[in-house]
Amino acid sequence: MTTLTCAAPAKLNLFLHVVGRRDDGYHLLQTLFRFIDLHDTLYFTLRDDGEVRRINALEGVPPEQDLCVLAARLLQQETGCTLGVEIEVEKRIPMGGGLGGGSSDAATTLLALNRLWQLDLSRERLMALGLTLGADVPVFVFGDNAFAEGVGERLQAYELPEAWYVVLCPPVHVPTAKIFTHSELTRNTISMTMRALPNGQAFRAGRQAGLNNDLQAVACKLYPEVAEYLVWLAQFAPAMMTGSGACVFAEFATEAEAKAVLQQLPTDMRGYVAHGLQQHPLREFAA
Repeated sequence: MTTLTCAAPAKLNLFLHVVGRRDDGYHLLQTLFRFIDLHDTLYFTLRDDGEVRRINALEGVPPEQDLCVLAARLLQQETGCTLGVEIEVEKRIPMGGGLGGGSSDAATTLLALNRLWQLDLSRERLMALGLTLGADVPVFVFGDNAFAEGVGERLQAYELPEAWYVVLCPPVHVPTAKIFTHSELTRNTISMTMRALPNGQAFRAGRQAGLNNDLQAVACKLYPEVAEYLVWLAQFAPAMMTGSGACVFAEFATEAEAKAVLQQLPTDMRGYVAHGLQQHPLREFAA
């Protein structure tokens, strides 16, 4: 029996600007993605009968709607592969928190099955397939921390310094569509080039003037818990929401600093200390 065990890391948006809107209603974004070592673990066991099955239960995610299952079937359709797979997903990334867990799981599935099924698809082809599953999937296939534009699919690798993060998870699920369709959402932030960002060693989330998360104000208005967690974390360092929420984070130079903050977390709050990654752990699974 052949089984691959693979990590699916979470991401942070170190800033997120909405710079416009396409004719089809999709918003045009600029953001900086950073992978962190908070991760789900996925287990892929080869089947020779073409069946694709998720073998464990995930609360709120029926197998037929699971992006991992959809990614596997998409690969079969695109390549004519007659092999199958059993998928087990061990969740650690909070769902609905803006950390990209579902998208990361889908990307890890594409990368893992590209190897397990010996498909040898290029990274660009896998990224294009990933985009049909969700706007955040391509960056996880891309494999490097990245400056992103468009709907999030136009990517340029961006070097970031060593950093540790305190990530807090408010007890709310923030629907992405609810944020993006809100009448008070800022949709006209002036776009920038990657060159306008501070160089890697100088970059610190939330510490540079003009870099923020345009979705944060709406999320805080609709979900006061997000604002509450931001206020608590901002006592220690500049704090920001990631993605469309609800999770918030602050950056620290050392693990000791981050752990010292987490130790002060009230008992009714939930959070993690996470290390910033330089690359996706499956970066070498596609060429």
